[in-house]
Amino acid sequence: MANIVAILNPKGGAGKTTLALHLSRALKDDGSVLLVDTDPQGSARDWAEQGSGDSFPVVGVDRAGALKSTINQISDGYKWVVIDGAAKLEEITAHSVSIADLVIIPIQPSPLDLWACQSLVSQIKQRQIITDGIPTAAFQVSRAKKGTSLAKEVRAAVSEYELPLLDGTIHDRTIFAKALSDGFTSLDTDPNGVASLEIRHMAKQIIEGFK
Repeated sequence: MANIVAILNPKGGAGKTTLALHLSRALKDDGSVLLVDTDPQGSARDWAEQGSGDSFPVVGVDRAGALKSTINQISDGYKWVVIDGAAKLEEITAHSVSIADLVIIPIQPSPLDLWACQSLVSQIKQRQIITDGIPTAAFQVSRAKKGTSLAKEVRAAVSEYELPLLDGTIHDRTIFAKALSDGFTSLDTDPNGVASLEIRHMAKQIIEGFK
């Protein structure tokens, strides 16, 4: 049975698709991966159509009611299923929470991003009450500007939601966008670079959490 990881944040610009694509590529080194694109913009599907090198399948699901049945039908044989969430608290976000084993909430280090997550966190906690703690959830600082040191402030703010914060920061690096525009990920174009190391560090924590 596949491990299902949903990348969700109702606020636009949190870097969900970039994170989902790069995380999927990192998880591919641990086992087979399927990426499910639920964002109506279809950015992950556009990326897949470019035919990247060391890739993984990407499928689109735009109807909320079809998400669970579609994943159940096509996830057989995959170790990992990554859900690229839609912006805003769409109905499909609730369905993503209901089917996920783990929800990763990417946040930029700003109060606005944290406030925008309040409804999502409430959805997750309501789901946990009726499913004995599933899905688990954690924040991941993403799109942080280089040279800033906000870890302590972010950790203090996140603690109010009573959800963990993954160790490490994903910085706002040009290589992420450049690699995706070329149909790859930074793990393909610069596997030993700092951007790839940040992604692998996040993926390692997720993999260990499922053991």
